[in-house]
Amino acid sequence: MDSETNFSSLQLTCPICDQSSVRLFRKNSYWIRECDRCHHQFSEQQPTAKSVSQIYDGQYFQGDGPGYIDYLAEAELLQQLGQYYAERLAYYVLPGTVLDVGAAAGFVLQGLMTAGWRGEGVEPNPRIAEFGEEQLGLKMTVGTLENYPTQNRFDLVMMVQVIQHFYNLKLALHTASMVTKPGGFWLIETWDRSSLLARMRGQNWHAYTPPSRSHWFSPPGLERLVAQYGFQEVARGSPSKWMNGQYRKSVLRYQLMDKAWGKTLAQGLNLMPDQIKTPYIGGDIFWGLYQKAV
Repeated sequence: MDSETNFSSLQLTCPICDQSSVRLFRKNSYWIRECDRCHHQFSEQQPTAKSVSQIYDGQYFQGDGPGYIDYLAEAELLQQLGQYYAERLAYYVLPGTVLDVGAAAGFVLQGLMTAGWRGEGVEPNPRIAEFGEEQLGLKMTVGTLENYPTQNRFDLVMMVQVIQHFYNLKLALHTASMVTKPGGFWLIETWDRSSLLARMRGQNWHAYTPPSRSHWFSPPGLERLVAQYGFQEVARGSPSKWMNGQYRKSVLRYQLMDKAWGKTLAQGLNLMPDQIKTPYIGGDIFWGLYQKAV
């Protein structure tokens, strides 16, 4: 019996509600599954701790694909995103200590710190984490949330576009809960698989990019998941996100590359200036703020 048969015959359970799941479709040679009960979607073959360094290597931060074409060129926009979240957080909590998970170089963290937050980042890519330490003066830990030291404690754990990347979702969130102070918060931003755009595009939705992303949430599904760790939703919204021309072209090229007519259309993207800044208006991203019980 081959691995394909093994996977299809197994009753793979949902990581949120532990109910059975079924295959939906294949993407990038990976099967996407959906829970029979809560409809959470996840990749059949989850990443491993060993594969993290390969998935988020230098190519993820500089090259056409599911990551960034030039991460460092996004610095200003990412800092502004951190400032945006600082403004949202101000309605619910005073600035304190923050752990930025999947911080990359720490630009979002840097934006948050301009509002008085004190924090550090954890990032699996050693070279981009080194940039944050040496060029931005941030405290960075090289690694993943799954293996982060649990003796540390924070008022806020920030997971901006990272929860879909965890190689062990339950271990990562258990660790996040351990390092969050009683009464502390999680700020999570991720893709909304229940959005109109996601439903219209179906399996062609651009957020389906396994193995770099292996989970696709809905707001109610994420709310149920964090409740398992003692957290309650206190706020939800859609982020104010902007993209420069270079990154937008990278995303569009990645979406077009597997289509027969895609290469021709992709050539026209060169007319878009690299530095032009445009708002992201897909409507398929949400953020939630969740508070831990005292």
